[in-house]
Amino acid sequence: MHIARYLYEGEVRWAVVEPDGLHRLAGAPYAGIERTGAVDALHAARLLCPIEAPRIFAIGLNYVDHIKESGSRTPEIPLVFMKPSTAAIGPGEPIVYPLEGQEVHFEAELAVVIGRRGRRIERDRALDHVLGYTCANDVSERVIQKAEMAQGALVLCKGFDSFCPLGPTIATGLDPRDLKIGARVNGEVRQASSTSDLLFSVADLVAYFSTALTLLPGDVILTGTPSGVGPVKPGDVVEIEVEGVGVLKNPVVAEA
Repeated sequence: MHIARYLYEGEVRWAVVEPDGLHRLAGAPYAGIERTGAVDALHAARLLCPIEAPRIFAIGLNYVDHIKESGSRTPEIPLVFMKPSTAAIGPGEPIVYPLEGQEVHFEAELAVVIGRRGRRIERDRALDHVLGYTCANDVSERVIQKAEMAQGALVLCKGFDSFCPLGPTIATGLDPRDLKIGARVNGEVRQASSTSDLLFSVADLVAYFSTALTLLPGDVILTGTPSGVGPVKPGDVVEIEVEGVGVLKNPVVAEA
C-alpha cells in the first residue's frame, strides 16, 4: 500500500494511491486506514512531504561499504543526530543551495515512518511500531560539517531549510532488510546499494532510539547512506530511489 499526503483543490488530504486515483482517507493514517469512499484524480493533485513537520532522527556511518569508503572506524553504537522539521520538503520541491554553501552533497537514505507510539520497544517488536517507509535525501554541507564535527556537533551542516527531501509516498508492508537503494544526479547513477549492507538494522534503530525517548506517530528515522555520496550544484536534479517506495526527485536551486 502507498499512502500519499497531497494538496487538492486548496485542501491538504491523505489517500491510498490506487491505479484509478487517490482514495481519500478520513484523516492521518497513524490511527488506522479509514477510507471515505471519495476518489481524487492523481493528475490534479500535488504530492506533499508525506509527513507534516516531522521530528527527524538520523544515523551516520551505517552502511558497511560507506564506512570503508570514508576510512572511518566502525561505530559500536549508532551514530545519531537530528535534523529540524523545517528541513523537510516534499517531492518536486527545490533543494536550496544556501548562500553559505561551499560543498553540498546528496545522500540517498531509507526513511522509517513511525506509526505507533512507544518507549523501550523490544527489538523483536520494533517493526510493529513502523507505519511504512519512504525515500530521503540527507543533504549536507561538508565544509560546515567538518568544522562542526571538530567540536563534536552536527547541526547546521545538516539542518538548512530544504535539506531533508522526503517522499514521494509512504510504502507499507515492505521488508526493510534487503531493499535496493540508490541516487542519480542529472540521470547519472551515483549510488547503488541495498539495505542488506546496513550495520544497524531498522529494528535495531527503532529499539535503540526508544530506550531514551518516546517515539511518536509521524516521527522519521533516517537510516544512513551507502557509498557514493557526492556534490550537487544549482541546476542539478537529484533522484533518490528505494525499491518498493518509488523515486523522490528534487531540483537544486541557488538561494536568492
